[in-house]
Amino acid sequence: MTATAADYMWLNERFPELAEAYCFTLVHKLAPSDVLARLEGQSEPSRTGVEAIVEAAFELLGRSDTTRQFIAITTAGDWTLLIEPVGYLGVTEERALPASAGTRWISHFVNINGLGSFLWAEDATERLTFEPGMPDRRWGTTPDAVLEAMHHCGFQFWDETSDTAEHLAAEAAFALAEHLTGVPITPELLQDTTFICGSAEIR
Repeated sequence: MTATAADYMWLNERFPELAEAYCFTLVHKLAPSDVLARLEGQSEPSRTGVEAIVEAAFELLGRSDTTRQFIAITTAGDWTLLIEPVGYLGVTEERALPASAGTRWISHFVNINGLGSFLWAEDATERLTFEPGMPDRRWGTTPDAVLEAMHHCGFQFWDETSDTAEHLAAEAAFALAEHLTGVPITPELLQDTTFICGSAEIR
């Protein structure tokens, strides 16, 4: 059964600093070093747990001499997971579409103002993009391919009533990413993982 927004309500409760602004990306059958290379990134010291990666991201963001974005990376089965606290490279089409060549790239983003984006790219093609808060507006080569799953995950569409409020759109994005990848994001994964870390230029 596909996950729903309710399955991800813990994110804001357990990790509020990360929940304020993030980009989560899952890339199929591509090693962490290869993903970082495709983003023209460089290595940074490893960090363990969410608090450490959020702190590192803000440290890098606060430097006046850099335009680099911090990325925490780990593997989950056949997938590589990238977490960008206060970042957005994963949903930036100019970076993500070329990086998705020969693979599947699932990414979703929220900023501190609550604006978000969801991107499903495959082999350098944009298959689906939409704002989680406005799922009726979709584009890409297959904008309706996972429409049934989107309804189940809890996205709030204009022409229906739902027991999932609009403010849970970010949680619904996690559920849809799980549907497309088979990879659940768990509190334990975020808290206990020692992440390979890197940074890439913001353009």
